[in-house]
Amino acid sequence: MNKRVVIDPITRIEGHLRIEVEVDENNVIQKAWSSSTLWRGIEVILKGRTPMDAGLITQRICGVCTYSHYRCATETVENALAVKIPLNARYLRSIMHTSLFMHDHIVHFYHLHGLDWVDVVSALSADPAAAAQVAMKYSDRPIAAGEGELLAVKQKVKGLVDSGKLGPFANAYWGNRTYKFTPEQNLIALSHYLKALEVQRTAAEMLAIFGGKQPHPQSLVVGGVTSVRDMLSPARLQEWKQKHAEVLDFIERAYMADIIMAAEAFGSEPAVLGGVNVKNFLCTNDFITSEGEYIFQQGVITNGDLANVTDIEPDQITEDATHAWYESTTPQHPYDGTTVPKYTGFIDRDTVYGKLPTVDGDKKYSWVKSPRYKGEAVEVGPLACLLVNYAKGNQVVVDAVNDLLTRTGLPVAALFTTLGRTAARMLQTMIVAKEGMRTFDALLTNIQVDESTYITPQIDPNKEYKGVGMIEAPRGMLSHWIRIKNGLVENYQAVVPTTWNAGPIDRNGQMGPYEAALIGLELEDPTKPLEVLRIIHSFDPCMACAVHVMDFKGHSLGEFRIDPNAR
Repeated sequence: MNKRVVIDPITRIEGHLRIEVEVDENNVIQKAWSSSTLWRGIEVILKGRTPMDAGLITQRICGVCTYSHYRCATETVENALAVKIPLNARYLRSIMHTSLFMHDHIVHFYHLHGLDWVDVVSALSADPAAAAQVAMKYSDRPIAAGEGELLAVKQKVKGLVDSGKLGPFANAYWGNRTYKFTPEQNLIALSHYLKALEVQRTAAEMLAIFGGKQPHPQSLVVGGVTSVRDMLSPARLQEWKQKHAEVLDFIERAYMADIIMAAEAFGSEPAVLGGVNVKNFLCTNDFITSEGEYIFQQGVITNGDLANVTDIEPDQITEDATHAWYESTTPQHPYDGTTVPKYTGFIDRDTVYGKLPTVDGDKKYSWVKSPRYKGEAVEVGPLACLLVNYAKGNQVVVDAVNDLLTRTGLPVAALFTTLGRTAARMLQTMIVAKEGMRTFDALLTNIQVDESTYITPQIDPNKEYKGVGMIEAPRGMLSHWIRIKNGLVENYQAVVPTTWNAGPIDRNGQMGPYEAALIGLELEDPTKPLEVLRIIHSFDPCMACAVHVMDFKGHSLGEFRIDPNAR
C-alpha cells in the first residue's frame, strides 16, 4: 500500500510551498503534488491604477526578485506605449540585472540549496590541514580554504553544536546516505557558505549603486532611468567595477570549485541523476551588450531535441487553472487572464507522520496556475537558458558548458539532471558576470557621445493599449502582460518562472516540472525526505512570485504601530 509523505512548508525558499508524494513499498515516488498555500493579489491591486506605477507595485510581489518584476513591469508598459528608451538606459538596466544575478545565484546555491549537498555534522570530523590540500584539487587559488581558515570554521560550527543553538543548521537530515561529500569536502563547502554571507552583501551593494537601494530599487521609470548622476560619475562607475571584481573572484574561486567538487562526489548518486522529466525548455533574449545583441538568445526546445530550437510565439502561452484555486475552467491567454480565487481546502488522510490534512489531487490544490506553451508543460530557468543557447550554438555558452563537462568528465546528458540544473545556475552566473562587463564597457563608450537616459512617454486616454515584457529573471523567463484603457490598467497578469515550474496538473492530467521531477525518485527514509528537498530546491522556488499582500476582500490583516523616534 502506498504511503503519503507531506513536506509543509518547504523551507529555505521565498514564500509558502507544500510538496506531497506517495511512495510504494520500496519508497519510490509514484505520485507527486506541488501546492502553494499563500494567496496574494498584486494583479488585482493594479487594476484601475496608472500604468506608470506598475513597476513600483509589482516589485512588491517578492522580497527577492524585486528588480526583476520592477524592470519587467516597466518594460511591459513601454512595450504597450511603443516607447523605445535611450541606449544608456538599456545598458544601465542590464548592468543592474547583472548585479542581481550575481547576488541571487550565490545566495541560492549556498544559503538556500547548499545544505542539500553539504552535511554539516560530517564537517565536524574533518581534518582542516587535509581539507586545505583537497581544496587545491578544485581551484589553483582556493578562497576561504586555508588550513587556519578551515580550522576557524570548524571551531565556530562546533561551538554552535555544543551550545545547542544550531541556527540555520538546525532541523536538517544530517547523515542521509545520499550525502556524498567527504568530511573535508563538507568543511570546504561550509567555509564557502559562511564566506558567501559577506560576498552577497557586496553584490547587493552593486545593484544599489545604480538602483538607489536593494531590495526594491527605485531608479527605473517608464521611459528610462533616473540614475543619471551615478552614470556620469567616474567614482560611482569605478565603485561598481571594483565590487563586481570582488564578487566575480568568489564565483571563480569558490562557487565554480564547489560545483566541480559536487560533480565528482555526486556523479554516481541516483538521487541527483534524475529530476528532469519535462523535456521542454524556454528562455528569452536578455543582457544587452550592444544594439540588438544579447548575451542570451530566445528559443524553445521541445521533447529534449537540441537539434531543433524554435522561436517563442507569445500567442501560444496560456495559463490553466483546472487544479488551481481560481474560478477559470479553460486555459486563458495572459492578456485575458483572470485572478478570481476559489479555495476548496484539504482532505484528512493517513501519512507517514500520522493523520494530516492533505491536498485533494483530483480537484483544486494550489494557488499556482499552470502555464503551458502550445499546450505543453515547460521548464524555465538557468538550465533551460543554457540548453537553448547551447543548442543554438551561442559560442559563449557552448564554450562554458563544454569546459565544465571536460573538467568534470560528465557527458552532455548529465545536464538533464538535478546535478545539471544546479551546475547550470553556476555557469549562468559566471557567464553573466564575465560577459556583463561588455555591457559596462559599452556604456562607458556610449556616454562619451550621448548622455540621454529618458524619453517622455505619452498615453492617449482615448486609445486602448496592450503590451508584454519578457526578461530572463534569475529563476527563468518572466513575462508581464497589460491592457490599458482610459489611461488606466484594465487587466494585468504576471506569468513568472516558478509558475511555469511549480504549477499543478492541467486539465489533461499533465504534470508541471516540479511534480514530474519527483516521479521515480527513491527515498532512503520517507520521514526524512532530503532527496525531495534537493530536487525542488534545484529550481530555486519563489512562491511569492508564483501566486502573485492583501486580503482579496480588503479586510485588514494586521495593525502595526511604529515609534518614529525609536533608536
